[in-house]
Amino acid sequence: MTELREESYEIPAAPLGEENPLPDFRGERDDSNVTLADNVPEEDRTYMGWRTAFRVLPHRMQDGYTRRKTPRAFRAIVLENEWLRAVFLPDVGGKLASLVHKPTNRELLDRNPVFQPSNLALRDAWTSGGIEWNAGQLGHHYLTCSPVFAARVEGPRGVPVLRIYEWDRVKCFPWQIDFFLPPTSSYLFSRVRIVNPHDHELAMYWWTNVAVPEAEDVRVLAPAETALHNAPEGIAMMTLPQVDGRDVTYSTNNPKACEFFFRVPSQQRKWVTALDKDGLGLIQTSTDRLRGRKMFCWGMSTGGRRWQEFLAVPGQAYIEIQAGLARTQLESLPMPARAEWTWTEAFGLIEVAPHRIHSANWCEACLAVDAALETVLPRASLEDRHGELAAVTVRAPDELLARGSGWAALERLRIEKQRAEDRIPAELVFDSNSLVPDQQPWLALLNDGALPDRRPEEGPGHYMVQQPWRDMLEEGLDAGRGDHWLSWLHLGVMRLEARDTEGAVEAFERSHSRTPNCWALRNLAVIDRRAGHPDRAKARLLEAWSGGPAMPQLAVECVNALVEAGSPEELERFLEGLPESVRAVERIRVMCAKVALDQGRWQDVTGFFDYEFATMREGETTLADLWFRYHELRLADEEGLPIDDALKERVRREYPPPAHIDFRIAS
Repeated sequence: MTELREESYEIPAAPLGEENPLPDFRGERDDSNVTLADNVPEEDRTYMGWRTAFRVLPHRMQDGYTRRKTPRAFRAIVLENEWLRAVFLPDVGGKLASLVHKPTNRELLDRNPVFQPSNLALRDAWTSGGIEWNAGQLGHHYLTCSPVFAARVEGPRGVPVLRIYEWDRVKCFPWQIDFFLPPTSSYLFSRVRIVNPHDHELAMYWWTNVAVPEAEDVRVLAPAETALHNAPEGIAMMTLPQVDGRDVTYSTNNPKACEFFFRVPSQQRKWVTALDKDGLGLIQTSTDRLRGRKMFCWGMSTGGRRWQEFLAVPGQAYIEIQAGLARTQLESLPMPARAEWTWTEAFGLIEVAPHRIHSANWCEACLAVDAALETVLPRASLEDRHGELAAVTVRAPDELLARGSGWAALERLRIEKQRAEDRIPAELVFDSNSLVPDQQPWLALLNDGALPDRRPEEGPGHYMVQQPWRDMLEEGLDAGRGDHWLSWLHLGVMRLEARDTEGAVEAFERSHSRTPNCWALRNLAVIDRRAGHPDRAKARLLEAWSGGPAMPQLAVECVNALVEAGSPEELERFLEGLPESVRAVERIRVMCAKVALDQGRWQDVTGFFDYEFATMREGETTLADLWFRYHELRLADEEGLPIDDALKERVRREYPPPAHIDFRIAS
């Protein structure tokens, strides 16, 4: 019998904190530069880097978290039968936090015992462990630390199905996942649907990221003879399983963080697995639309090991096995106008003879998994399951279990108001109860033709950058409605995100002329900096700071501008004048330490390295660099030595950074 129920899921959790109100604008290009080695086949080159450049608006960044954890009860939705117990967290992007194989009481996933956001996602905050669903844009998803919708749907033969779904605010499309666990099934099925509701093509991206425990005896396998990986000459093709004499399919053989994109042949059944010394572990397989397979590991360097415990607890380590629409994560695929893409994935335990899994013959090991999978879950039966669930995909839910954001409900109201065709599937319930104060200013624009005014110290609220909302805002301003600082500020944000720099400057200047505000000045500083005018950017940011409010994020940008403009004395005065609450902010602490070291005051930063930092970015070397500089200055003073190459080499040899500040992953 299959049961779908709600439970409490209590773990130590760090607070996510307030969102950053300063907009993070995309750059000048939608594509990313990807260097490819000569041996990468032509078939793998077509979409490399296409539409993968960073973009986050209209979302705001989530960078207000700390590392102070207290017990927190998350809302959990459990899907369970005789074989499996799956625990989903709708408030954390719908993550599948745990998947237990009940007959053996074996946790198939890396189950993170804490909730600790860290700086790895598109919006900064991200947590490791479990299975996450990444839609729309390269990177850990916008909602990985945000609520999504969840609903109960009637499945085949009356079996309950869990639906997780949301609205992508960046590219404006809905996605849904229907989870089905039939009675007596040892596999959890997920049928995914992405809908392009537009009359234009979308650059589409999807990767399912599965975290599983790491150990020396765990081998990752996928049915491919070659893979793409990072090499000194760029992305290169390798023959599995060895690189430089190391079998890289055992993650602990990799000294550095690395990833391998398996080149699974088009006609081959798609799967990826991680199996231990006994030939046991989780396997993920899917219908053929989900083409890509990948392995990621942190590597065995000090920094890689540090990241493992930084994201969870000491002694816990994981690797990721992943599946995606494209062959690699370095590309998007063109999704035609009004298209609908679906596929079905399956997750469960598999057992294969250990001597075959760990054979030196890679092809033999892969064939053994392929045969075992065909025995327990035939390819044809997965295709049948995909077809069977098609009727569920378009079925209205019986009960709404959790609500996500109100932005889809707002979009539906816009469509209705403008008498456009509603192409958001009706079975995805985005009801009016999901509307909260975040949407109210935009609801006023929709109904009244103008954004309501507010005081600058109240902040700009949430952003919208899509063309229909820009058209409404411009129409209102042209008619003299809402002619105040906030309307012009939001219009400037829309224009700059659309790369209309001249129009953005005009809007921000009008915003500031209506009511002086730090928000417009800050955004003008962004434009100045991009145009190569660091002194002007610095002046605007300092004026913005003096006008308030005293936001830590704005202080950090002021500091960076002072550094870029080459104003060390002004920087020191600025730091000294900051309120204590702002000086305590992590990035300000880092800059204070850097200023002290730049002035040779190494004694002033002795205790700096004892702090537990929260917001270091993946691969960031800032703390290690400061550590080395500290010891160079100390030894130079204590031993009367010049700071030359010999001393720098000695410091790096004799004074490796303590593990808790070493976030390097490439060395």
